[in-house]
Amino acid sequence: MLSDQPKKNSAEMDFFSEYGDANRYKIQEVVGKGSYGVVCSAVDTLTGEKVAIKKIHDIFEHISDAARILREIKLLRLLRHPDIVEIKHIMLPPSRRDFKDIYVVFELMESDLHQVIKANDDLTREHYQFFLYQLLRALKYIHTANVYHRDLKPKNILANANCKLKICDFGLARVAFSDTPTTIFWTDYVATRWYRAPELCGSFFSKYTPAIDIWSIGCIFAEVLTGKPLFPGKNVVHQLDLMTDLLGTPSLDTISRVRNEKARRYLTSMRKKQTVSFAQKFPNADPLALRLLERLLAFDPKDRPTAEEALADPYFKGLAKVEREPSCQPITKMEFEFERRRVTKEDIRELIFREILEYHPQLLKDYVNGTERTNFLYPSAVDQFRKQFAHLEENSGKTGPVIPLERKHVSLPRSTVVHSNTIPAKEPHIIAFKDRQIAEESCSRSSRDTDGIPGNLSRSLQASQRIPMGTSQC
Repeated sequence: MLSDQPKKNSAEMDFFSEYGDANRYKIQEVVGKGSYGVVCSAVDTLTGEKVAIKKIHDIFEHISDAARILREIKLLRLLRHPDIVEIKHIMLPPSRRDFKDIYVVFELMESDLHQVIKANDDLTREHYQFFLYQLLRALKYIHTANVYHRDLKPKNILANANCKLKICDFGLARVAFSDTPTTIFWTDYVATRWYRAPELCGSFFSKYTPAIDIWSIGCIFAEVLTGKPLFPGKNVVHQLDLMTDLLGTPSLDTISRVRNEKARRYLTSMRKKQTVSFAQKFPNADPLALRLLERLLAFDPKDRPTAEEALADPYFKGLAKVEREPSCQPITKMEFEFERRRVTKEDIRELIFREILEYHPQLLKDYVNGTERTNFLYPSAVDQFRKQFAHLEENSGKTGPVIPLERKHVSLPRSTVVHSNTIPAKEPHIIAFKDRQIAEESCSRSSRDTDGIPGNLSRSLQASQRIPMGTSQC
């Protein structure tokens, strides 16, 4: 008789409800594949929201990749802002000490700025203004947290058809713990060359400041205006040539701030070039937009505005409001102390597990109090997800081609494989703005999805969908 069976106490019931992941998410299809793993779209049955679940496999195979994943999931938890992609949940692994895969749930975004630029040749001035406003607002928040993104480019900016943008892919970001510029090892793939600030060109050990992200935003905005990259350099020398063709030969004082000796020598010996008028380079652009763009693309980093200063530019008159452009408390050293010491694979595993518990409040409380109930970890939702993902991976090729990721570095939102529809030839790409006012918003988690947006991109933008992986679905 059921009445004779012992009843589970409330603690056990709470525990098992905490592990209801497998029942909560209904997986739909594979939307991305790469060396990092696979991404599936899903529906959160509790909220009805569409999400992307990214499986990252063998994360401890290389300690550098594991540290990158840890860095990114930490930053995306700490940087809660309407213009930054959100991790909604991370599945609890079946074992604290033996897990090697993790399942991360992201908000689902429809496209990225690269696809928006490529698919739409009739963006309006209002679109340009609102795009730049969102990027600078996110950057203000990120920089006041003492974080530098270091890899801003159109593919790392997710987009929805209502003009909403969200920065993703924080795998290469760094936290600065003082006001002094930090020296870092800058490998060649960090910050795609086309969006890399001139003071970093050719450098391996470089000083960096928030101005490097400001330069990248300037390059992105110019690309939005023209539909093509501003400085598509084939190598470092070509990159510097393209920059100086537009901006003119920098002063000797400015050249002295370029760290790489060969780059300095090249700039010093370069023939004298005159600055090209931005009005000539961007003939149909708003003059106020061009004046701000010139500030963002100052060759000398000390001449670039901060994100907060840029938001106060006359270009954003009637749009910018300080109360919806929040700052962030600086991230503490304790959060990233692992970056300052030598860590083992087991150290990183424990730190990632601790980070996962942030999405399981009761278990986190037990962990902190030393009363975690490890005997309840089986069966886990992850076991069911593993089987579902394996089945989808095996069969995904039967319903359509799967395109490999563009890069193999593990990261949490990054460019992913998606199914695309053909853009209707005669359908207008953009719906005009009906209202340029942005609804008031807070930076709390509850307001992230109700961020007011002036106007809509047409449904044709939805033809290329992108999920935050490796950021992001990314």
